[in-house]
Amino acid sequence: MSLDDPVLAIAPQTQPVGAGSGIPPRFNCFVTGTDTEIGKTLVSSAMLHALVQSGVRACGMKPVAAGAELGEDGKWHNDDCDQLAAAGNVHLLQSITTPFLLKEPAAPHIAAEQEGITISPVPILAAYVEINAASDAVVVEGVGGFMVPLNDEFDTADLAEQLALPVVLVVGLRLGCISHALLTVEAILSRGLKLVGWVANETQADMAFADENVIALEQRIPAPFLGRVPRLAEPTAEAAADYIDFTQLPNWPLPHTI
Repeated sequence: MSLDDPVLAIAPQTQPVGAGSGIPPRFNCFVTGTDTEIGKTLVSSAMLHALVQSGVRACGMKPVAAGAELGEDGKWHNDDCDQLAAAGNVHLLQSITTPFLLKEPAAPHIAAEQEGITISPVPILAAYVEINAASDAVVVEGVGGFMVPLNDEFDTADLAEQLALPVVLVVGLRLGCISHALLTVEAILSRGLKLVGWVANETQADMAFADENVIALEQRIPAPFLGRVPRLAEPTAEAAADYIDFTQLPNWPLPHTI
């Protein structure tokens, strides 16, 4: 941690807000994964799609994204950020939903150094507060795995801890995923965060003993198994949402609360 760390405290949102007051509880979460390229954005987008279908104002946030290209509109674009924006129905400036959009597709602290930027938690938390005020539900997607360095003294696990949101874990089904998943679970819980669910995502169509791997994880991860997304011909948010039961998540908006 550094002197740059914010003094702003964000209260954990694992308990219903406004219970008994007639105000529907809001849904917010932090989506992390066992590694990079394992389906965090697909699951986060599916979650946003399901929230929109439930009738709430939902916004995705990817605080740090590495790898951007200049589009025909003259703006820098990151595929993950664009997918989140397309799945939600609250549209804010990219500088708010992604305070740190880096051009180089590399580890964030390396990409930031290449651009002479220091990734600080202060603008991220300030942006989160603004998104929270403009929407009914916020899905925050991490970058890479759970403990990716953002600067010399701050990583994504620190960020998740400061946001204090319930965590959803995406497990990419591939060789080694059991150890990767359990180590990630251990790291999440050691931060005092609440793991509220996990999703298995088939990153390859022909993984040997995939069913056995999922069973082993179900027996060992102390959180609800939300679903298993197969290798999709067209991996869209809508298609992935059909395989995930988000209603198991705390504060998920049900029809009678809308």
